Amino acid sequence: MTQKAIAGWLKGLIIGIFLCVLIVYVLVIPSIGQSIARAEPDFAFCYLPWLVFICLTALPCCFALYLAWKISVNIGRDRAFTMENAKWMKYISFSIAADGLYFFIGNVVFLLVGMNHPGIALLSLVIVIACIAISIAAAALSFFIKKAAALQEQSDLTI
Repeated sequence: MTQKAIAGWLKGLIIGIFLCVLIVYVLVIPSIGQSIARAEPDFAFCYLPWLVFICLTALPCCFALYLAWKISVNIGRDRAFTMENAKWMKYISFSIAADGLYFFIGNVVFLLVGMNHPGIALLSLVIVIACIAISIAAAALSFFIKKAAALQEQSDLTI
């Protein structure tokens, strides 16, 4: 498989993930929130704060997808192992870690002000753990891309 083909597959995957994120954040989450507000009128006041809180979690995800797109463009140009790609992977790692931290703190704050159920707060730890795992994987990839870029640069200088 050529690097252009790999880049094409990566771009297709990124577009697919973006479309899924768009559907979930625009259609699924508001509809679930509205159905909960209709079923439990006592918690209807929580709908808008939770909707804003959840929608803000999409920003780091979309930023990470944008950086992944830039990395896939570089892969298509036969520049897979560059310091630029390593930097972007590091930004992806920080972005996802910040998203997980924001999600955890937000759930705790909502729990303390009485707008969250303890079971939901515990269930949200699954999302936080997934964010940590993705962040660590992106940081490791950043490290290995940086090492490969240094080796490639060193071998390009050798005759």
